[in-house]
Amino acid sequence: MCKVLQIAKSTFYYEAIDKENEDESILTETIVEIFQSNRKAYGTRKIKTKLQEQGYIVSRRRIGRIMKEQGLVSTYTIAQYKPHKTACNDAETANVLKREFDQKEAKRFVVSDLTYVKVQHKWHYICVLIDLFNREIIGHSAGPRKDAALISRAFATVEGDLSDIQWFHTDRGSEFKNQNIDALLRTFNIGRSLSMKGCPYDNAVAEATYKVMKTEFINQMHFQSLHHLNVELYDYVNWFNRHRVHGSLGYMTPVQYKTTALKKVV
Repeated sequence: MCKVLQIAKSTFYYEAIDKENEDESILTETIVEIFQSNRKAYGTRKIKTKLQEQGYIVSRRRIGRIMKEQGLVSTYTIAQYKPHKTACNDAETANVLKREFDQKEAKRFVVSDLTYVKVQHKWHYICVLIDLFNREIIGHSAGPRKDAALISRAFATVEGDLSDIQWFHTDRGSEFKNQNIDALLRTFNIGRSLSMKGCPYDNAVAEATYKVMKTEFINQMHFQSLHHLNVELYDYVNWFNRHRVHGSLGYMTPVQYKTTALKKVV
């Protein structure tokens, strides 16, 4: 036809692509309008039905792609974390802590664990180091990977001499069993303690702390970037340590509890 009409093929393709882009733009606007005018509750099935009422025949896959591009998430859609299977740390290291969570000496036992958080549409991870003496978060970090580097960065934020830490207790996650972590602990002469395999109660304080963080912090925020997460995490940890009263500490903050305990010793 291009030869008959004596026009270049490029002209035909340019007009076809331009028309396709225009149709896509109109369809996108229609989907956004349907989504917004229905209390953000419609998913691909209901939006497809509404589009058919307006004469559009569109696949759910295409609707889903456009919704993802526009950041449209139904209020009925709850992001579910899919745990990644990781190797268990089968080291013969004993459980030195033995659930003695009420410690009378600062940094005698520091416990840790990891939790997950959504940043935009991707899972990220948070690591905190908790002093059992006063439940203070003495170290923290966040990042896109669940690995030993995340834990190392948490140790890097601890104020003071790491040699003051006597024991480091965690579960048997493989991210805690790494040559770099082992080297760090040896360098500062920090002892190692591990929970029994498949027993979260052996690390109950870390588990409880993350439950509190999810309720008070993670579930209340919408993180736009890793930088945003780091800034908000720093702010929350500061509030947690200096302003949040803890029932287990006689309704004092961790910093108040430590200050009061030091005065009694003096």
